[in-house]
Amino acid sequence: MALINTTTTGVLGTTVYGDGAGDLTVQQNGVTVNKITAAPTFMAYTLTQQTISNNSATKITLNTEEWDTANCFDTSLSRFTPNVAGYYNFTLQVRFDSSLAFTNIWTSIYKNGVNTYRGFEQSNSPGATYFSQQQNTTHLVYLNGTTDYVEFYIYQANSSAASCATGYTQTPFCNRVYGFLARAA
Repeated sequence: MALINTTTTGVLGTTVYGDGAGDLTVQQNGVTVNKITAAPTFMAYTLTQQTISNNSATKITLNTEEWDTANCFDTSLSRFTPNVAGYYNFTLQVRFDSSLAFTNIWTSIYKNGVNTYRGFEQSNSPGATYFSQQQNTTHLVYLNGTTDYVEFYIYQANSSAASCATGYTQTPFCNRVYGFLARAA
């Protein structure tokens, strides 16, 4: 690990170089104030329709990767388990195309199997019908870099199961998730 240690009495404009030996730790008076590391980032999706059960949270199947810089996303489990501790930003996008009268739709980020963050709930007035429904959720989640993992769920309520959309030029994915390390811990 490379280390830069400055003092509060340092000379303004001084340039300090790390030794290039891996992650870079920045300290002030011996206290770590930041770490610069190879930051894991990924985008996972599915191109096939997934049926979302009515009135229950359904885990989103994400079986294809656009990128995964640190091999932390497991497409067989649709799960992200990072190898660097820190604060991760996730954006989940899901779209339904249906003439069903959805009464509620929301997306959730689960940490270690527990619903940690539920996105904005989209509700329609009773009997309202909309052709297209899209949910976007973005949230910052702390992960310890060893055992913590996240998964992504969607809940929809109408009269039956519904399938998410595919084939859009602007949104060609049924479901997709972006994630990146915002700040190492």
